[in-house]
Amino acid sequence: MNVFRLIGDLSHLLAILILLWKIWKTRSCSGISGKSQILFALVFTTRYLDLFTNFISPYNTFMKVVYITCAFLTVYFVYIKFKATYDSNHDTFRVEFLVVPVGGLAFLVNHDFTPLEILWTFSIYLESVAILPQLFMISKTGEAETITSHYLFALGAYRALYIVNWVYRFYFESFFDLIAIVAGCVQTILYCDFFYLYITKVLQGKKLSLPA
Repeated sequence: MNVFRLIGDLSHLLAILILLWKIWKTRSCSGISGKSQILFALVFTTRYLDLFTNFISPYNTFMKVVYITCAFLTVYFVYIKFKATYDSNHDTFRVEFLVVPVGGLAFLVNHDFTPLEILWTFSIYLESVAILPQLFMISKTGEAETITSHYLFALGAYRALYIVNWVYRFYFESFFDLIAIVAGCVQTILYCDFFYLYITKVLQGKKLSLPA
Protein backbone atom coordinates (compact mmCIF):
# COMPACT_ATOMS: atom_id res chain seq x y z
CA MET A 1 0.00 0.00 0.00
CA ASN A 2 1.36 3.41 -0.94
CA VAL A 3 1.39 6.39 1.41
CA PHE A 4 -1.35 8.29 -0.43
CA ARG A 5 -3.88 5.51 0.02
CA LEU A 6 -2.90 5.12 3.67
CA ILE A 7 -3.35 8.84 4.33
CA GLY A 8 -6.63 8.74 2.43
CA ASP A 9 -7.88 5.86 4.57
CA LEU A 10 -6.83 7.68 7.74
CA SER A 11 -8.59 10.84 6.55
CA HIS A 12 -11.75 8.81 5.92
CA LEU A 13 -11.53 7.18 9.34
CA LEU A 14 -10.94 10.59 10.92
CA ALA A 15 -14.08 11.95 9.24
CA ILE A 16 -16.18 9.10 10.62
CA LEU A 17 -14.74 9.47 14.12
CA ILE A 18 -15.31 13.24 14.08
CA LEU A 19 -18.96 12.68 13.22
CA LEU A 20 -19.49 10.03 15.90
CA TRP A 21 -17.67 12.14 18.48
CA LYS A 22 -19.80 15.17 17.60
CA ILE A 23 -23.03 13.22 18.01
CA TRP A 24 -21.97 11.51 21.23
CA LYS A 25 -20.50 14.62 22.87
CA THR A 26 -23.45 16.88 22.11
CA ARG A 27 -26.05 14.11 22.41
CA SER A 28 -27.49 15.59 19.25
CA CYS A 29 -27.77 14.79 15.54
CA SER A 30 -28.59 18.39 14.69
CA GLY A 31 -27.25 19.34 11.27
CA ILE A 32 -26.55 15.72 10.29
CA SER A 33 -28.33 14.26 7.27
CA GLY A 34 -29.66 10.85 8.19
CA LYS A 35 -30.27 10.16 4.52
CA SER A 36 -26.59 10.63 3.69
CA GLN A 37 -25.68 8.28 6.52
CA ILE A 38 -28.09 5.63 5.21
CA LEU A 39 -26.49 5.95 1.78
CA PHE A 40 -22.99 5.53 3.27
CA ALA A 41 -24.18 2.46 5.20
CA LEU A 42 -25.51 1.07 1.92
CA VAL A 43 -22.19 1.89 0.23
CA PHE A 44 -20.10 -0.05 2.74
CA THR A 45 -22.54 -2.97 2.95
CA THR A 46 -22.60 -3.56 -0.80
CA ARG A 47 -18.86 -2.97 -1.17
CA TYR A 48 -17.72 -5.32 1.55
CA LEU A 49 -19.98 -8.33 1.07
CA ASP A 50 -16.76 -10.27 0.44
CA LEU A 51 -15.62 -9.61 4.01
CA PHE A 52 -15.69 -13.29 4.97
CA THR A 53 -14.82 -14.77 1.60
CA ASN A 54 -11.95 -12.67 0.26
CA PHE A 55 -9.10 -12.13 2.72
CA ILE A 56 -6.47 -9.62 1.55
CA SER A 57 -4.71 -8.54 4.73
CA PRO A 58 -5.45 -7.95 8.45
CA TYR A 59 -5.44 -4.19 7.76
CA ASN A 60 -7.97 -4.54 4.92
CA THR A 61 -10.30 -6.71 7.02
CA PHE A 62 -10.02 -4.36 10.00
CA MET A 63 -10.92 -1.29 7.93
CA LYS A 64 -13.89 -3.07 6.34
CA VAL A 65 -15.27 -3.98 9.78
CA VAL A 66 -14.68 -0.46 11.11
CA TYR A 67 -16.41 1.23 8.15
CA ILE A 68 -19.47 -1.03 8.29
CA THR A 69 -19.77 -0.82 12.07
CA CYS A 70 -19.38 2.96 12.22
CA ALA A 71 -21.82 3.50 9.35
CA PHE A 72 -24.59 1.54 11.04
CA LEU A 73 -23.75 3.03 14.43
CA THR A 74 -24.24 6.51 12.97
CA VAL A 75 -27.60 5.50 11.46
CA TYR A 76 -28.59 4.09 14.88
CA PHE A 77 -27.68 7.36 16.57
CA VAL A 78 -29.63 9.45 14.06
CA TYR A 79 -32.80 7.41 13.80
CA ILE A 80 -33.04 5.72 17.20
CA LYS A 81 -30.89 6.89 20.12
CA PHE A 82 -30.94 10.63 19.38
CA LYS A 83 -33.96 10.68 17.09
CA ALA A 84 -35.52 13.61 18.97
CA THR A 85 -32.65 15.87 17.86
CA TYR A 86 -32.73 14.84 14.20
CA ASP A 87 -33.97 17.62 11.91
CA SER A 88 -36.02 15.64 9.42
CA ASN A 89 -37.80 18.79 8.23
CA HIS A 90 -34.62 19.94 6.47
CA ASP A 91 -33.35 16.49 5.47
CA THR A 92 -35.68 16.20 2.49
CA PHE A 93 -33.45 15.17 -0.40
CA ARG A 94 -35.11 12.50 -2.57
CA VAL A 95 -32.53 9.71 -2.28
CA GLU A 96 -34.39 7.54 -4.79
CA PHE A 97 -33.19 9.99 -7.43
CA LEU A 98 -29.68 8.80 -6.58
CA VAL A 99 -30.13 5.11 -5.77
CA VAL A 100 -32.23 4.13 -8.81
CA PRO A 101 -30.03 5.73 -11.52
CA VAL A 102 -26.87 4.51 -9.78
CA GLY A 103 -28.28 0.98 -9.61
CA GLY A 104 -29.13 1.06 -13.30
CA LEU A 105 -25.69 2.39 -14.21
CA ALA A 106 -24.02 -0.35 -12.16
CA PHE A 107 -25.84 -2.98 -14.24
CA LEU A 108 -24.86 -1.32 -17.49
CA VAL A 109 -21.25 -0.27 -16.79
CA ASN A 110 -19.16 -2.67 -14.71
CA HIS A 111 -16.00 -4.76 -14.93
CA ASP A 112 -17.73 -8.12 -14.76
CA PHE A 113 -21.43 -9.01 -14.83
CA THR A 114 -21.51 -10.94 -11.57
CA PRO A 115 -23.54 -10.14 -8.41
CA LEU A 116 -20.57 -9.13 -6.25
CA GLU A 117 -18.97 -7.07 -9.01
CA ILE A 118 -22.24 -5.25 -9.77
CA LEU A 119 -22.74 -4.49 -6.08
CA TRP A 120 -19.14 -3.28 -5.78
CA THR A 121 -19.65 -1.01 -8.80
CA PHE A 122 -22.94 0.21 -7.32
CA SER A 123 -21.12 1.14 -4.10
CA ILE A 124 -18.49 3.10 -6.03
CA TYR A 125 -21.08 5.06 -7.98
CA LEU A 126 -23.28 5.64 -4.93
CA GLU A 127 -20.40 6.86 -2.78
CA SER A 128 -19.67 9.59 -5.31
CA VAL A 129 -23.08 11.19 -4.68
CA ALA A 130 -23.93 10.01 -1.14
CA ILE A 131 -22.93 13.36 0.36
CA LEU A 132 -25.54 15.28 -1.68
CA PRO A 133 -28.33 15.01 0.95
CA GLN A 134 -25.92 16.46 3.54
CA LEU A 135 -24.93 19.37 1.29
CA PHE A 136 -28.58 19.91 0.38
CA MET A 137 -29.48 20.03 4.07
CA ILE A 138 -26.78 22.62 4.78
CA SER A 139 -28.06 24.66 1.86
CA LYS A 140 -31.59 24.59 3.29
CA THR A 141 -30.57 25.51 6.84
CA GLY A 142 -28.07 28.09 5.61
CA GLU A 143 -25.12 27.02 7.79
CA ALA A 144 -23.24 24.15 9.39
CA GLU A 145 -21.65 23.74 12.79
CA THR A 146 -17.86 23.94 12.80
CA ILE A 147 -17.45 20.29 13.84
CA THR A 148 -19.76 19.21 11.00
CA SER A 149 -17.64 21.27 8.61
CA HIS A 150 -14.50 19.47 9.84
CA TYR A 151 -16.23 16.14 9.19
CA LEU A 152 -17.13 17.13 5.63
CA PHE A 153 -13.64 18.47 4.93
CA ALA A 154 -11.98 15.25 6.13
CA LEU A 155 -14.43 13.23 4.03
CA GLY A 156 -13.66 15.29 0.93
CA ALA A 157 -9.93 15.16 1.58
CA TYR A 158 -10.11 11.36 1.71
CA ARG A 159 -11.47 11.17 -1.82
CA ALA A 160 -9.08 13.83 -3.14
CA LEU A 161 -6.16 11.85 -1.73
CA TYR A 162 -7.45 8.72 -3.46
CA ILE A 163 -7.17 10.52 -6.79
CA VAL A 164 -3.49 11.10 -6.02
CA ASN A 165 -3.28 7.40 -5.11
CA TRP A 166 -4.67 6.42 -8.52
CA VAL A 167 -2.18 8.67 -10.30
CA TYR A 168 0.63 7.04 -8.29
CA ARG A 169 -0.60 3.52 -9.10
CA PHE A 170 -0.94 4.35 -12.79
CA TYR A 171 2.67 5.51 -13.06
CA PHE A 172 4.32 2.99 -10.74
CA GLU A 173 2.05 -0.07 -10.98
CA SER A 174 0.40 0.40 -14.39
CA PHE A 175 -2.96 0.09 -12.60
CA PHE A 176 -5.95 1.93 -14.06
CA ASP A 177 -9.58 1.58 -12.92
CA LEU A 178 -11.73 3.93 -15.00
CA ILE A 179 -14.89 3.34 -12.96
CA ALA A 180 -13.27 4.22 -9.65
CA ILE A 181 -11.39 7.19 -11.10
CA VAL A 182 -14.43 8.78 -12.78
CA ALA A 183 -16.61 8.26 -9.69
CA GLY A 184 -13.88 9.66 -7.46
CA CYS A 185 -13.48 12.74 -9.64
CA VAL A 186 -17.24 13.35 -9.59
CA GLN A 187 -17.24 13.09 -5.80
CA THR A 188 -14.31 15.49 -5.47
CA ILE A 189 -15.94 18.02 -7.80
CA LEU A 190 -19.05 18.01 -5.59
CA TYR A 191 -16.84 19.10 -2.68
CA CYS A 192 -15.07 21.93 -4.52
CA ASP A 193 -17.46 24.69 -3.45
CA PHE A 194 -17.41 23.35 0.10
CA PHE A 195 -13.58 23.27 0.15
CA TYR A 196 -13.51 26.94 -0.87
CA LEU A 197 -15.98 27.96 1.84
CA TYR A 198 -14.16 25.84 4.43
CA ILE A 199 -10.82 27.52 3.72
CA THR A 200 -12.20 31.06 3.49
CA LYS A 201 -14.62 30.85 6.42
CA VAL A 202 -14.17 27.95 8.84
CA LEU A 203 -10.37 28.23 9.03
CA GLN A 204 -10.85 31.93 9.81
CA GLY A 205 -13.18 31.21 12.70
CA LYS A 206 -16.44 31.90 10.88
CA LYS A 207 -19.48 29.66 10.49
CA LEU A 208 -19.80 27.84 7.19
CA SER A 209 -22.85 28.61 5.11
CA LEU A 210 -23.93 27.55 1.64
CA PRO A 211 -26.07 29.62 -0.70
CA ALA A 212 -29.73 28.77 -0.17
